[in-house]
Amino acid sequence: MKVDPMFEVFSDFNCPFCYALHERLYDLNLIDRCDWRGVQHAPHLPSPMKPWQGLLGAELRHEVAVVQRLAPGLPIALPPGKPNTRPAIERAIALLSLNRTSGMGFIRQAYRAFWCAGRDISDRKVLMALTEDSVEEASNHSSRRIALEWETVWHADRTSWRAIDRLT
Repeated sequence: MKVDPMFEVFSDFNCPFCYALHERLYDLNLIDRCDWRGVQHAPHLPSPMKPWQGLLGAELRHEVAVVQRLAPGLPIALPPGKPNTRPAIERAIALLSLNRTSGMGFIRQAYRAFWCAGRDISDRKVLMALTEDSVEEASNHSSRRIALEWETVWHADRTSWRAIDRLT
């Protein structure tokens, strides 16, 4: 019996390109072949989310415009800023560990809550409202450890790609 390969997809909730990829994989019925790995692209971002203005606001508008051009029809709206995504990533990890289906459902809901409705996914109340599953506080330590492991792998892979780029 042949088993379909699984792909690791490193992704951050506050990246519009990651959101677009996730939605595309979902639409192509490929999301079940992916192991989602949440990583913070910008761990310095605030919680709660703060509105972006000036250069940061212009950068966010540009990112959304590029995604709209590359993925016409994708539901996406300009959020007021970008939040720290550690709480959402840890929540996703906890839910994935309980039930992959509900975990993947939460991931899609979190992306859409942020990229379609501009909700602050650094707010635990917002995250709890996105799912009915209960996650015990005891899972927080495990979720933090897994999130750190994923970030370590992601950073190591990025370093490897930079080294390869320098050689070519």
